[in-house]
Amino acid sequence: MDLAAIFLGTGGSVPSARRSTAAVLLARGGDRLLFDCGEGTQRQMQRSLGLTQVDEIYLTHFHADHILGLPGLLKSYDLTDRERPLAIHGPPGLRELFKVLGPLVGRLGFGLDLVELNPGDVVGHDDYEVQAFEAKHGVRANGYALVEDERPGRFDLAAAKAAGVAEGPDFARLQRGEEVEGSQGTVAPEQVMGESRAGRTVVVTGDTAPSPQTVAAAADAELLIHDASFAEEDVQRAAETGHSTVGQAAAVAAEAHVKLLALVHISSRYHVGKVLEEATEVFDRTVAPKDFDVIEIPFPERGEPQLVPNGAAENGGSG
Repeated sequence: MDLAAIFLGTGGSVPSARRSTAAVLLARGGDRLLFDCGEGTQRQMQRSLGLTQVDEIYLTHFHADHILGLPGLLKSYDLTDRERPLAIHGPPGLRELFKVLGPLVGRLGFGLDLVELNPGDVVGHDDYEVQAFEAKHGVRANGYALVEDERPGRFDLAAAKAAGVAEGPDFARLQRGEEVEGSQGTVAPEQVMGESRAGRTVVVTGDTAPSPQTVAAAADAELLIHDASFAEEDVQRAAETGHSTVGQAAAVAAEAHVKLLALVHISSRYHVGKVLEEATEVFDRTVAPKDFDVIEIPFPERGEPQLVPNGAAENGGSG
């Protein structure tokens, strides 16, 4: 099952020529989950993937640089004849927000399902879930963790054959956890299946100061996408505004033992290469993706997460 983070907007509150405001698309198999929808998100899609029909939207909070792209995206979906309902999740206050946005969006030809999530709430899917946790930003704000279910262990073909299990449907039943009959009696799944294997975890913090809640949500995660608005020289400003410095984000990643840290929301006042050096002094496995970069996240036994520069633009049209 493919899993990737596609960075549509990596800039701070003020967009720059090269970095748009907050938007990250998590693509898992055929699912497309959009986290935040800053101004120009639909244009960023058009410049890379095409106008991707997302399955769900998750808003971390309601500051303008995280939600101003919603009216345009929803209206474009309407004008391109979307019929499938769209679920939009966010902290309490989401429904009030849409009372304000309603006149801008107008009537839509598809349904909107507005779901308010408190920290600890979970949105279930077939073999993964999205967990909301508290972000520390001075307003109601959620971070989100995409957490996959455990996977069955490896199937031992030789052991199954030795137990006299006929090839075909019985192999599949064992892998589903069912007992079958072999030539020497009943064969239980644990006789031919290895230990369960962990799924993958991807965490998106939105805007936040460093917090124990993030450390807990990101424990052993494959990828942590963390606010890094300020350089270390502006640590006091970060504290006053409910943001993190690059070094604080790196310290969270180190404490959580994540496989890879992606810094976003870096203010345009800084040279990204310089602040990235500050972060890597604390946590070596740190990157600062640009708009249209992709991070591919294989299963743990197949390797580490990898940054693919400009990966979304080079594969444009696949959405």
